[in-house]
Amino acid sequence: MLVNFHPATAQLPATSAYHCSKLAVISSQETPTGYSHTAMKILITGAGGFVGQLLASHLLADTKANHHLILADIFEPPIPPKTSNAKNVTCIKADLSNDAASVLSKDLDAIYIFHGIMSAGSEENFDLGYNVNLHSTLKLLEAIRKTCPGVRVVYASSCAIYGQPLPQMPSEDTVPTPEGSYGAQKVMIEYAINDYSRRGILGPSFIFRFPTISVRPGKPTAAASSWMSGIIREPLQGKESSCPCPDDFESWLCSPKTLAKNLMIALELKGDCMPSHVRQVNLPGISATVKEMLQALREVGGEEAVKLVKRERGSEEVMGLLESWGVRYDVSKALRLGFQPDPGFKEAVEDFAASLKE
Repeated sequence: MLVNFHPATAQLPATSAYHCSKLAVISSQETPTGYSHTAMKILITGAGGFVGQLLASHLLADTKANHHLILADIFEPPIPPKTSNAKNVTCIKADLSNDAASVLSKDLDAIYIFHGIMSAGSEENFDLGYNVNLHSTLKLLEAIRKTCPGVRVVYASSCAIYGQPLPQMPSEDTVPTPEGSYGAQKVMIEYAINDYSRRGILGPSFIFRFPTISVRPGKPTAAASSWMSGIIREPLQGKESSCPCPDDFESWLCSPKTLAKNLMIALELKGDCMPSHVRQVNLPGISATVKEMLQALREVGGEEAVKLVKRERGSEEVMGLLESWGVRYDVSKALRLGFQPDPGFKEAVEDFAASLKE
């Protein structure tokens, strides 16, 4: 059986670059316990990417709330498939580097900042990474200050803000020492959001440090961690995939289903649940080795699926990023605030397999 690191016990301390083809990785009817279904007008940047489409699908499925969504991206993002209330969605093609104010309005209740260039892409293209991940986001924050101060903001950061040396269980109190441009850009925005929050420019705001999200549907991304979905996604569809790491390589992971639930919780949290100048939260995840990931694939897809995973060591740049990241984190703050733990990697594999039958 697959053995996973469970945050509910062991963790307690002593841009979107592509369209996703399927979003059936979560049940659209699932909402977090205690969710109030309050109607909101919500902007999602990077809304054409996987996480943006995932959240939009989940929000639109909440017919009790009847949310109105503004989906913005560098291309006109699609309305998530199987949406029954598409009339509640406005899709905007916008370059936030040039005109961040174009996606804002005074009546916004919440903004999810998801746009960005992923880890390997940021390392490969220095100028693009800084322009999108840092400068365009700073321009968006400044536009918020002028157009809709006091709005709730949720920022997608990453555990890539950490680098070696790391303690056994890094927490929000661990000093960020990123070993890649992506992590450096993320942590600079974290400090900006903390300051905007402290000064009252932003309403209740939250900086979520994402684990690697797996299993992602769709196409491979420009993330160093893209293979963590690929070694499941492609074999379950009868295609070969490449794994750059040995069996004992560990990763910090979260399923799309768990991420969606926790992103929804951010709409309910009160601003005073954390100090105004400290808004970071390490989101719950699980630690799994390559061996455990492949065992989950074997249990769900059989031995033939595992045989489609080929070993091919990644570039020195990609391996350097992967080896700099932590493999488990202290998420006691997130659990205390009411975020939900991840049930384990095998369930994520089962969810993706089920989506292929829909």
